[in-house]
Amino acid sequence: MRTKRSLLGLIAASASLLAAVATTGPVQAAAPAGDGAAARVLTAPPAPEEAGSASTRGTAAVSPGISPSVNTGHVPPNSDFSCSSGNLCALVWDPTRSLWKIFYLYRCDRYTLYNWLGTGYYANRQTGSPTSYFYGQSGNVIASFRPFSGTRTQNWDPVWSIRNC
Repeated sequence: MRTKRSLLGLIAASASLLAAVATTGPVQAAAPAGDGAAARVLTAPPAPEEAGSASTRGTAAVSPGISPSVNTGHVPPNSDFSCSSGNLCALVWDPTRSLWKIFYLYRCDRYTLYNWLGTGYYANRQTGSPTSYFYGQSGNVIASFRPFSGTRTQNWDPVWSIRNC
């Protein structure tokens, strides 16, 4: 009887541990803390024209995602948001919330994109002048760039991954 209880306790503890790991997800490095000068305030664009079109109304909406995971946020069209120093910030329309979803790429990595569709925007506030890349489905380089001021427009349809360093 004692063996059965120990075995059941071990199984329950293992299940709890697995559940905790599954819900936590990978850790993302936080952007360095700083004063107001470290963050640049930018303005999100208007909602995309196709956001309410007939072509999107009949399909199930899926939120854009990225792997490995990063810090994200949502911002309404035409509102201010910040992109802190050290980040490559990418905006893609999230049809599940009718808001812009912002991805803060801080840690140097190659990120795979999921459901990034239509026209979006990006701001490169990284430090140290790294070259960043947008890649297509076959791994071809679609764009390369270094940090800059403001935001740039990007058609996310052909972009399958981003390397921010």
